[in-house]
Amino acid sequence: MMIDLHISLLSIALAAFINMWLGIRCSQLRISDKVLHGDGGNAALAKRMRAHANFVEYTPLAMVLVLALDMTDHHGWVLALSALAFLIARVLHAFGMDLDRPNKLRMIGVLVTWLCYALWIGWAVIAALGYAR
Repeated sequence: MMIDLHISLLSIALAAFINMWLGIRCSQLRISDKVLHGDGGNAALAKRMRAHANFVEYTPLAMVLVLALDMTDHHGWVLALSALAFLIARVLHAFGMDLDRPNKLRMIGVLVTWLCYALWIGWAVIAALGYAR
């Protein structure tokens, strides 16, 4: 029996692409400012490194939740759109981190990330309890 994991596969592929893009953004500053290790005291590089780290902190568990829901036949447009919203939010957050002031990009990125997390956590708990019968 073949499981349909199109949502998970596409979400994980897009997440990997975003992760690579965030790493490239850091590398570009490292090269242009000749920073070999750490942030070299470069505030812009520190912000980009933190945006990349933040992505790495949130995304793996998010993709596990998406995969688990997808594997347990809880897929569909809600899972697909929430996965897309999560990934767009992570990009908005990264751009927001470049700025030196509180901003809507960062705020929207954080809020949508947390909303998707809350949705998937609740959904996974309900699904798990439903299977426990």
